[in-house]
Amino acid sequence: MNKAQAHKRIVQLKEVIAEHRHNYHVLDKTTMSDSALDSLKHELYTLEQAYPDLITSDSPTQRVGGEPLEKFEKVVHARPMLSMEDVFSQEEFEAWVMRLEKVGGKSAWPLFCMPKLDGLAVSLVYVGGLLNTASTRGNGKIGENVTQNIKTIQSIPLALRKPTGMEIPDRVEVRGEIYFPVKAFEELNRQLEKEGKPVFANPRNTAAGSIRQLDPAVTATRGLAFVAWNIDADFGQHTMTEEWRILEELGFKPAPESEAFDSVSAVETHWKGLQTKRKGLGYWVDGMVVRVNDNALYENLGVVGKTPRGLVAWKFPAEEATTKIREIQWTVGRTGALTPVAVVDPTWIGGTTVQHASLHNIDEIERLDVRVGDTVILYKAGDIIPKIKEVLLKLRPSDAGKVQAPTSCPVCGASVERREGEVAIYCTNPKCFVQDREAVLHATRAFEIDGIGPQTIASLLENGIISTPADLFVLQPGDLIGLEGFAEVSAQKLVEQIQSRKAISLSKFLLSLGMRNVGEQTAIDIANHFRTLSNVMDASLEELMAVEGIGEVVAKSVRAYFDQEHHQKLVASYIEHGIQIEKQTQARAHTRITGKTFVVTGTLETMSRDEAKESIRLAGGTIAGSVSKKTDFVVVGENPGSKFDRAKELGVPTLSEKEFIAMLS
Repeated sequence: MNKAQAHKRIVQLKEVIAEHRHNYHVLDKTTMSDSALDSLKHELYTLEQAYPDLITSDSPTQRVGGEPLEKFEKVVHARPMLSMEDVFSQEEFEAWVMRLEKVGGKSAWPLFCMPKLDGLAVSLVYVGGLLNTASTRGNGKIGENVTQNIKTIQSIPLALRKPTGMEIPDRVEVRGEIYFPVKAFEELNRQLEKEGKPVFANPRNTAAGSIRQLDPAVTATRGLAFVAWNIDADFGQHTMTEEWRILEELGFKPAPESEAFDSVSAVETHWKGLQTKRKGLGYWVDGMVVRVNDNALYENLGVVGKTPRGLVAWKFPAEEATTKIREIQWTVGRTGALTPVAVVDPTWIGGTTVQHASLHNIDEIERLDVRVGDTVILYKAGDIIPKIKEVLLKLRPSDAGKVQAPTSCPVCGASVERREGEVAIYCTNPKCFVQDREAVLHATRAFEIDGIGPQTIASLLENGIISTPADLFVLQPGDLIGLEGFAEVSAQKLVEQIQSRKAISLSKFLLSLGMRNVGEQTAIDIANHFRTLSNVMDASLEELMAVEGIGEVVAKSVRAYFDQEHHQKLVASYIEHGIQIEKQTQARAHTRITGKTFVVTGTLETMSRDEAKESIRLAGGTIAGSVSKKTDFVVVGENPGSKFDRAKELGVPTLSEKEFIAMLS
């Protein structure tokens, strides 16, 4: 066979293989036996080896190929991959619909519903009809290039199929979800058990980890699948219903059980129906996505913060399950506080396997009367945080004794103490290793340093490269090379990232220090009052207590922090290493908001709650987390909840969003 004949045969083989791949992995139809298809793939591979220059990126042989990667490159998304607002009840969903009608000036428009798969969102970019890049969501603006791994997923076409009567635009972006089919996940765990290896507990995390394998051959063994839920290209589509049809014609499998409805009641019926079907769907879902079906209207509704107005995730109710308490462990945080965590028998709740549940503190243990060996009811709040709802006392073992608070630190062995007026138990060793690690991690978040996590920080501390958070700012690339996960380029990038964060506001710097009882709002209040770091450090206890919203407990914490010599040295180190602490911006003078305390509740139409709070701070006001007699105003949006009721009960004035904006201006 000469080259021309080989080329013709290769084209034919690719078309036939692609057709049967599509039938099996997208349409769930078997149109050729596995052995016959393997035979065709082998013939194609043999011809391509004979004529390597005939290998193209859309060839089935390229789904797994190439050397393992050293790292993932970054990809800037052409448009941000936004998040979704969550609602958890029928009332919250109906409130969302009412906001849409109010903002959009129209009622009773069709809504498109699709199951919310528990997977990993990815973006696929096709250029000239061929898969060019595939990237993860990342931070919404920048993701990781996982093209080689994505190619191993059979339900993702390497080349787009031509829709009936349409031309394929030069650039097509398809967004969707990588997920673990139930059967594939169970088969993977069965195989791991046979090999005597640990099994995976969480399908979503396993899917995400599979996609981020540096060796595509590992990803190929996982049996992952893909469903599409968005096209960013002009095919003349006007609705999501039309997009679903186009996605199918392009060769994708859109999320099943998806449909448009003309009424809220029909959407609610579909949501309830999905819950009854969820165990038989073949994939894990934790809710239903509801979107305005009309694309133009969806775009016109705009974005609030990082979430589109015309889209919402209606989560399924939290699931409950029973399990047994095997152990209660105590962890140590950055302030030295010991937190109890219940270790439970692995229990499946809401699409994940739960093995730990938070107990908060010793008072919570006593309130629940939790004991080792107890059978308890676990639930997940918003399908995220596992908690203990109740102890089943009739199932308690006869030898189950009360949980005793620890008398020494579980990390360093130092004595512990329970301070007057506080619930938490603290390690008395200020140099406890875990406290050091958590303190550095806390500081990196306040300085907004990306790319450095607990493992890297632990390695830096263990190797003596750093001893305090301030030491991060004198790191050199050579200090990092040789640590796990760092080569020359990645080390250089992290150092550059750290150096770019040397300028910081006073409030964020105070937050970075990790003072007990000083959270984000308290740090802002202190910074607004004193304006400079030296003023804060020199402030007396009485001066600190004079700050609006700062009581004796917080004032003592701040004063005690700056009275300690090693904390003074830490601040001095920051300054020596080039940290520029910006003078706190003076709040706008003489506004109707200056000096007033506000609580914001409910959903606002023109701004997010965080934006509203920032506007209040800039105008000289203070934000409170709860309503009290000291609250001056409560800003009330849609679906306000208990804070609105509390304001009415106490007679605290409330402001509509319109009245609030007028006060700001």
